[in-house]
Amino acid sequence: MFCLRPYLWLQPRTNVSFVSWQKVHKRASLQKATVLPQKKVQSLLYPFSALEAYLDRSVDRTQFQLFHPSLEDMVKAEKLFCSTQSHRIEYYASAERMDHVPVLKPPEVCFIGRSNVGKSSLIKSLFSLTPELEVRVSKTPGHTKKMNFFKVGKAFTVVDMPGYGHHAPTDFVDMVEPYLHTRKNLVRTFLLVDGSVGLQKADMIALEMCEEMRRPYVVVVTKIDKCGSGTLLTNLLGLQDVVKTQTTSCFPQPLLVSSLQFLGIYLLRCFIAHVTHSIRLTDTSQR
Repeated sequence: MFCLRPYLWLQPRTNVSFVSWQKVHKRASLQKATVLPQKKVQSLLYPFSALEAYLDRSVDRTQFQLFHPSLEDMVKAEKLFCSTQSHRIEYYASAERMDHVPVLKPPEVCFIGRSNVGKSSLIKSLFSLTPELEVRVSKTPGHTKKMNFFKVGKAFTVVDMPGYGHHAPTDFVDMVEPYLHTRKNLVRTFLLVDGSVGLQKADMIALEMCEEMRRPYVVVVTKIDKCGSGTLLTNLLGLQDVVKTQTTSCFPQPLLVSSLQFLGIYLLRCFIAHVTHSIRLTDTSQR
């Protein structure tokens, strides 16, 4: 079921001089991931599947499986995250204010989240098939102080936003809110929440901000490997209750990820490719 022999072209095409100093994650590509046992592959591709056994039968699982693309769709999406001569993935610009933001036509997605939620690590994982691309990751919370723009060929742009909360830059609101409100080519905002601790007060403020903008956004639950299944499910169901009762612009399904173990990275790549109209999916729901 998970054999990828027809897709040998997925080997990342990179400049060897760069690869030597930045190691490619062992699960960066689907081809490498799908040689694992089927149960492990299932949890890598669809992380929620590993939690289903712990859920009471009365819990509606539909909301967790609205976006359930096929393996073939994920393969198509992965190709977009491989840099080639005709499809270059590169850092493009940084900005502290809207008048510094570059004018770009392709669709854009941005990532926002509390300081130390793992935002830069997640973006680094998304681009792991392009190891020459430098995405700075720091153990110090609040390392990202500017809006950083990464061009993915002519397909779309990924924007890494500064973290909010205690370590946020002093002009965070003046920097981020105008971007979210006025950026015409912004097609989706990804709001990151730490799955090991659940929604925090700062996350609720960010969620309310996204609601005020009335633009579509998605909650991405990070660090799902940092806690037990019980804790993660408790935090996840609490989050889902908030999404269901207090939001109108949020996609009902949270996307679960672990940058360290690569859980859900392939699904997130596919979701980005889908919302930027970079690929056409054969199916977006569970069959």
